[in-house]
Amino acid sequence: MKKIAEKIKVLKERHNAIILAHTYQRPEVQDVADFVGDSLDLSLKAKDNVADIIVFCGVKFMAETAKIISPHKKVLLAELDAGCPMAEMITADELRELKLKYSNYKVVCYVNSTAEVKALSDICCTSSNAVKVVNSIPQDQGVIFVPDANLGSYVQRTLKRKNMILWQGHCYVHAFVMEEDVLNLKKQYPKAVVFAHPECTDHVLKHANYILSTSEMIKKVAELNDGEFIIITEQGIIYPLQKKYPQKKFYSLDKSVCLNMKKTTINSVLNSLELMQYNIEVPKNVMENAKKAVFNMLELQNNGH
Repeated sequence: MKKIAEKIKVLKERHNAIILAHTYQRPEVQDVADFVGDSLDLSLKAKDNVADIIVFCGVKFMAETAKIISPHKKVLLAELDAGCPMAEMITADELRELKLKYSNYKVVCYVNSTAEVKALSDICCTSSNAVKVVNSIPQDQGVIFVPDANLGSYVQRTLKRKNMILWQGHCYVHAFVMEEDVLNLKKQYPKAVVFAHPECTDHVLKHANYILSTSEMIKKVAELNDGEFIIITEQGIIYPLQKKYPQKKFYSLDKSVCLNMKKTTINSVLNSLELMQYNIEVPKNVMENAKKAVFNMLELQNNGH
């Protein structure tokens, strides 16, 4: 492992590359990365970096987003068949059909979606800013929210918003968490604070002390004096949490594993740099429209409204 990590370091410098790893990646992949975080934050870090090549250790939609934000950089996805089942739950054609049916509705698209779906949307959102993004749209304006029904439902409940059409997609890792799973963990660790990702169902979210995105979870631990935490999201996040807060205890569900995230190995990263694989391209017309949806979100975020 150490030899491979050293080879990666040499190749990275030779190619002027940057390695990005999502918090759900394997520990050894996180260890060779320049930045570890959630998908949009990583893409923004790469945009502001002097590297010519971005090696993304995540799933395909993340590498596409990096390409949309940094079109002049070469973007490599470390493992080609690492896809996101939720992103694949809606096609561009299905969204076109929905837009015809609700022609005066605005489309809010979760970043966990394909470039084609982003290109047909008015604005993107992340799990941390979804409430803010939907709230920026006038109350009397209808909203189509794709592709995650659980995140959409959480936003709808939070804002008490009536006119939202929720596409019935989901993240299987979060959707498979049952209410009893959380109650069992709470029984086992009664002093622990419960963090849950908004991609979970309402049955799970109602037992959480805090509903947070992955990056918000990592930040929130620093703000709290508590020493024990139940983390309801993909268990890969436990590794960066333990690294950052070694004095605190973190508990997760054994079954909360994203198989696609775990496809990337340290060898995938090495092969990606050695062979310059797998190059991610987004068609020009798709790129331009998708960029608008992403940048509409970034503008809203930066304006602090």
